[in-house]
Amino acid sequence: MSKRIDLTKRGLYSTGMFLVTIIFFYAPLLLLTIFSFNESKTMVWKGFSLKWYETFIYSSPQLWLAFEKSLLIALSSAFVSTIIGTLGAIGLYRYSIKFKKPIELITLIPLLLPEIIMGVSLLIFFAGTGVKLGLFTIFLAHTTFCLPFVFLIMMSRLEEFDQSIIEAAYDLGAMETDVLFKIILPMSVPAIIASYLISMTLSLEDFVITFFVAGPGATTLPLYIYSMIRFGVSPVINVLSVFIIVASVLLTLLTLRFSKYLFK
Repeated sequence: MSKRIDLTKRGLYSTGMFLVTIIFFYAPLLLLTIFSFNESKTMVWKGFSLKWYETFIYSSPQLWLAFEKSLLIALSSAFVSTIIGTLGAIGLYRYSIKFKKPIELITLIPLLLPEIIMGVSLLIFFAGTGVKLGLFTIFLAHTTFCLPFVFLIMMSRLEEFDQSIIEAAYDLGAMETDVLFKIILPMSVPAIIASYLISMTLSLEDFVITFFVAGPGATTLPLYIYSMIRFGVSPVINVLSVFIIVASVLLTLLTLRFSKYLFK
């Protein structure tokens, strides 16, 4: 009897901690969503209104321009980093290379570095090589910091491969390119899609590294939001945040949809 009471107490404690954690995480987002429908510009509730959504959609050209730049960089940098990271992981996994383990560790080091260090180092690199800061340098920076994530996901997938399939293909006379394009890449499609979606999400939300490598006229969405907040929190930012939250949830669901195949 006492054992059952103990188990009940543990269940209540776990449920309570779970609810506290959920409230801690999502209460600010819920408050932000509610005030995106506020009639007033201040944080005092004056009534329900959609006027800030109308302002956001029809009267915020600079904000939409910043969003287009962010989307362009996210799509292109995710595409390039996925290709390079995928081929790099396949090459490192498939072939016997000298210093293979150290190379693998070096590739993953950017995951552990603070973003401010990455930003400063890239700024110094671009300044030293004479590359003019702008959208191109943001694209290069985002491709660079997305690469380790792609590499990690692809290596996780490749380690799950059934090597007997590849060996059987070689026994049947398959060439190296046949194995790559007809076996390895098709079996890696879920991991490749997950890598692309994660890279795109990381690129869209990055502020710190972008702040260091952006030049004049290369204002991405996070930089534009930061410049708006410096002059006070506008309800338009609340509306924009609601759209970003919805987009992030959709991207996360898509990523989970494909990531689950990695750890079967």
